[in-house]
Parts: sequence; C-alpha cells; structure tokens
Amino acid sequence: MMFKFKQFNVKQAQSAMKIGTDGVLLGAWTPIENPKSILDIGAGTGLLSLMLAQRSDAPVIDAVEIDEKAYIECTENFEESQWGDRLFCYHASFQEFALEIDEVYDLIISNPPFYTADYKTAEKARNTARFTDTLSFSELLEGVSQLLTDEGVFSVILPYSETEGFIALASGYGLFPQKITHTRGNATAELKRSMLLLSRKELSSYPIDVLIIEKERGVYTEAYKSLTKDFYLNLGNEVG
Repeated sequence: MMFKFKQFNVKQAQSAMKIGTDGVLLGAWTPIENPKSILDIGAGTGLLSLMLAQRSDAPVIDAVEIDEKAYIECTENFEESQWGDRLFCYHASFQEFALEIDEVYDLIISNPPFYTADYKTAEKARNTARFTDTLSFSELLEGVSQLLTDEGVFSVILPYSETEGFIALASGYGLFPQKITHTRGNATAELKRSMLLLSRKELSSYPIDVLIIEKERGVYTEAYKSLTKDFYLNLGNEVG
C-alpha cells in the first residue's frame, strides 16, 4: 500500500494510522522560518517529517514513533526519500525520548493521539495511535516545553472541541498561541479541527482563521488546493 506525493512516496501498509487530511494539512500549514532542527512526535508513516524535509533545508529532522511496525515503515520511507541523510526515526515513546535526548529543536510538530472516549478498537496499534492514554496532552506539552528552543515553535492539530482546553493547559507549560486555523469540511459543516502554532511568546492577540476544505463532495476549495498543491499529485483522489 503506497501513497504517492509529488516528491516522495509513503508506504503505509504496516502503520495503524494511514495518510489522511489531518496530516497533510498540518505539514503544509506549519510555518517554516529556516529551522535548523525539527522534531516530529508520533511520526507514524513519517509523512510530516517528509513534508517538512521537502519544505525546508533543516539539516536535522528527527522523528519518534512508539509502534514497532510503524517505526520500521517510517524508517523505510525516510531511507527511500531524497532527504534520507537528514531524516532519522527513534523507536521509543515520546516520554522516554524526552528524558534521554540532549537535543533541542527549533520546530516541533505533532499529529498526536487525541481520542479520549472509552471505546477502543480490537487493534492495539490503532488504539496507541488514536487514544490519549498512551500520550496525554500534559505529557506532550511537558516534553515539548523541555525540547523546544527559546525562539522555537510547536505546531499541532487537534479536534476543534479540544482547542480551548489545550490552550489553557499549554499556558501552564509556558507555551502560548501565535496563530490558529480552524477547519471545516464544507461551508455548512461544523468546525472539525484546529491547527495551533505555539511558542514561548505570550501575545495580546494573534491571527485566527477558518479553512474550508470542500465546496461539495470531491470538489476542493481554492484555499485548500493552494495550501496542498506542492504535495498532491492529483487533487481529488486524496484520502479523507
């Protein structure tokens, strides 16, 4: 099972979480300001790391992935890309990684597990990738605050319903919003996701906007096409 982008391919047969709109949106939306080092938390297939390798000249792009099958697949995707010399995946939980790593990073990015519902699937790897009991928001933010450079930024995507609580929690770790984009599937749909850019700078105000993905089923808005045009081969055939 291979997903082909313009400048790289992603194997995803072994990873619990397949390529989806959330990851592509975050990788394309995240502002890039000449980071020297990047960390991708919960890398899965390695999609976010590969997108940021395409978009930046960062010499160090590290990823951390707890699931062994996903880690192996991520490493293969890195090695088979044109940026293999800049990409490295660690097989560990983020909690373990944060305790042991000596690096700090200019840009940290994560499409984290965010489901807190009691319901679990029978597939353990999928539960690990989707549910916060393997990496709580508090553990995520604590590690980010430890590993982020003084001028660094943290980019994350969450359910819209979790946004307010996450921002309040982040402030306790000295991380504050710089920019937020909410998304909705179409013009009449409810807000679904929020992409947040956080840093150590506390601002009195910051930009907040809304990105609408589709005009109608399978017909994408100009804003969505403009954001993702450097990645999708054929806009209209992507995974939802």
